[in-house]
Amino acid sequence: MPKQKIKKSVAKRFKVTKTGKVLFSHQYKSHLKMNKSKSRLRRQKVEGTLEGQFAKKIKHMLGEI
Repeated sequence: MPKQKIKKSVAKRFKVTKTGKVLFSHQYKSHLKMNKSKSRLRRQKVEGTLEGQFAKKIKHMLGEI
């Protein structure tokens, strides 16, 4: 049986931690920062976590499951 190929576009956007959490970086954080509030920019610096069925799909596309 051939090896499963990972989706390169997903590999660039998400990463899976050692414990199995799926992390992503927020969008809209690098352009036109003057118009955005400082609290919004601070929140966007922290990586977000995915949960549930969507996280399961991402792990499958990355070859984790």
